[in-house]
Amino acid sequence: MRLNDLLLGLAIMCLWGFNFSVIKLGADQINPILLTTLRFTFAVLPVIFFIKRPPVKLRYLIGYGVTFGVGVWGMMTSAISLGVSAGMAGVLMDLSLISSLLIGWFVLKEKITPRQSLGALLILIGALASLNLQDGSVPLAGLLLVLIGALSWSIIGLIVKMANTQQVFAFSVWGMLFAPIPLATLALISQGPEVFIALPAQMNSSVWFSILFQAYPTTLLGYWLWNRLITQYPLSTVAPLTMLTPVFGLIGSALFHGEVISNAKLLACSFILVGFLIGQWQQSWFRRQTKSAT
Repeated sequence: MRLNDLLLGLAIMCLWGFNFSVIKLGADQINPILLTTLRFTFAVLPVIFFIKRPPVKLRYLIGYGVTFGVGVWGMMTSAISLGVSAGMAGVLMDLSLISSLLIGWFVLKEKITPRQSLGALLILIGALASLNLQDGSVPLAGLLLVLIGALSWSIIGLIVKMANTQQVFAFSVWGMLFAPIPLATLALISQGPEVFIALPAQMNSSVWFSILFQAYPTTLLGYWLWNRLITQYPLSTVAPLTMLTPVFGLIGSALFHGEVISNAKLLACSFILVGFLIGQWQQSWFRRQTKSAT
């Protein structure tokens, strides 16, 4: 990759990693489902009026919006509000590797290699180790929501694959159009109308910052720049950068929320990150680096 594009990719990973801390900033003050509802409302409006709908079936757009909005970020934001630290939330999202392997095996009839099995095992060991942390950064209820979020992230990949679209950014924007209403409905069912009545009084500057940061830099700008890199370079060149997101997530949580990274937490995170690296490893990474070095 050119140096400018490499720095751009690193900036995107930093943005996505720090976003977990920004989510916590808002989720500590307002209902997490409503926070996610507002995130996707602002992410869609007004940009959707300037982007043509991609030529895909409506069910894929609806499936993407509901899964991405409710399944991924509704659950992840709720997990953070239940006590999962911003740093551990980013790391535990790598559990999606396990669910992706299972979906590929059951649905797409893909083979699971020994290397992928080893990676999944290490991630599982790291997740179990995180339950023994003594600082309360991974409560069991929060972990269960993270598991739903990780599974939903894997389903997102399946939906995009079945939609078979080349207009990924347009597909994402139009899919997100179907996220706010299910999220608002979930908030109404789970909390009642009082959660909406209390919302105006809770909307302070830090909540607005959390909403707008998630909507524009993280969601729209981040995905637009990321898709641009994907179209310019082979996926095997760009994909390894995503492994830095949980690292920046931990750094951001330590900087902004004072999260203490103990030896036990570092060990659990190491199992997860190394497992993710092994599971995603492509031999072409090594060949490309060797060729560049020579």
